[in-house]
Amino acid sequence: MKVLVTGGAGYVGAHTVKELERKGYSVLVYDNFSRGHRWAVKGKQLVQGDLADEERLRQCFSSHKVDAVVHFAAFAYVGESMDDPRMYYENNVKNSLNLLRAMLEHEVRFLILSSTCAVYGFPKEVPITEDHPLEPVNTYGMTKLIVERILADYRRAYGLNFVNLRYFNAAGADPEGELGEDHEPETHLIPRTLQTALGQQDHLEIYGTDYPTKDGTCIRDYIHVSDLALAHWLALEWATKNEASGIFNLGTERGYSVNEVIEEARRVTGRKISTKICERRQGDPPVLISSSEKARRELGWEPRFSSLTSILETAWAWHRKGR
Repeated sequence: MKVLVTGGAGYVGAHTVKELERKGYSVLVYDNFSRGHRWAVKGKQLVQGDLADEERLRQCFSSHKVDAVVHFAAFAYVGESMDDPRMYYENNVKNSLNLLRAMLEHEVRFLILSSTCAVYGFPKEVPITEDHPLEPVNTYGMTKLIVERILADYRRAYGLNFVNLRYFNAAGADPEGELGEDHEPETHLIPRTLQTALGQQDHLEIYGTDYPTKDGTCIRDYIHVSDLALAHWLALEWATKNEASGIFNLGTERGYSVNEVIEEARRVTGRKISTKICERRQGDPPVLISSSEKARRELGWEPRFSSLTSILETAWAWHRKGR
């Protein structure tokens, strides 16, 4: 089976490309490198292109016999999405429609979508299950929800099979050391913590210590990126073998506070990590924890590296080595 991976040069995308190749799939990466990295797909079969370029998309599908698509190509900064919603709707929604049009024209009927827990908004209960109300509080989450609803309509009207994978906090690095997390700008807690440990920044900002949690800092469910990659393979197998569609949360069902992450990072790195208390960021829920029972039951998915210690150890090894 040949799989087109859009955004395959990005963080989760590149790890998934590696996992799919390990499982014997033929993988074609489609990326414009606006956010992804060439080093992450070195030696891979690659088409450099933008999903906004419909002719380039058609050429890609015409030149390669694609059987399924794994769709990562999207902007994913919450703050940026609120500052420039037009950019997010055009890239995340309009360009996804371009991709779907090309798929239908070339009779490709399977798509795995990189979605997000941001579609839920502020949780009404935790752990969060797939039937939790969908009330995104930022533009990024709204764009992902719109694409999810488009896919449901396309299944009904055109027979397109999809799997929406709603992940919680992706973290960690390839245990073999080939790939890691490298965003510009970096907004995620764990890489920022490790950058502070390496002396690349003077201190780590903690955004709010007055949340209704055990230590006053936000609690999040961290999932190792390699476990996310495994879930994409399992979702692809499940969808193609059963000609089925579904929605699955991906998390560890355990939450760690910001302070707990920092303290474990100090232990793993053996380094001093200075912090600075800042005001809360708008739109940060106090607690986000997944229920992943459905993915375990239906996909047979079991996280392998997702203890907080494993996440930090693999990320620390990668950051210390550098790409």
